[in-house]
Amino acid sequence: MPQLVTPTVHVHRSFVAAMEEFRAEGRGTPEDRSMIGRDIRVHGSDWQDAAVFARYVEETRADAWEHTPRPEGFVPCTTLWYVDGDRFLGRIAVRHRLNPVLLEWGGLVGYDVRPTARRRGHATAMLRAALPVARGLGLDEVLVTCDHDNSASRRVIESCGGVLEDRREEKLRYWIRTADSGPAGAPATAE
Repeated sequence: MPQLVTPTVHVHRSFVAAMEEFRAEGRGTPEDRSMIGRDIRVHGSDWQDAAVFARYVEETRADAWEHTPRPEGFVPCTTLWYVDGDRFLGRIAVRHRLNPVLLEWGGLVGYDVRPTARRRGHATAMLRAALPVARGLGLDEVLVTCDHDNSASRRVIESCGGVLEDRREEKLRYWIRTADSGPAGAPATAE
């Protein structure tokens, strides 16, 4: 049964294969402003090495801590991976607060499902499971954005209670209350 877990080295091989799927659909280019795009550009050529991947996992986990050094304009972010056994299916990021860029473009929650795992309800399940995590971070509601022409992502957000606020450039901006999302809990730890 798929579940959200903290990033883990146990899905190394599957994670690398998933990133190759994303790269094959054009992710990781300089124009790709997503977290996956950035990670592919920064780490993608070295992920095959188990030690490098282990460092990446630790850095990703540490990004949730307030005191962790991060690039200018970045905020603390809890990243969770959606896995089924040792198969990486996707990831979701819950940013701890908004800054001007996130308010306009990125939102508080961002998610990606690997191309070969799409159209199976994983994005909806991930977003629903992440709402109590956001509530545990003190967020009463989260801003989730998607491209205006991404009907699949719109359906995911709306099925999780997203209420459209507006469109800003190419992004639709939705707010989802976390108080209605069930008990706050921690994701599984896959050690």
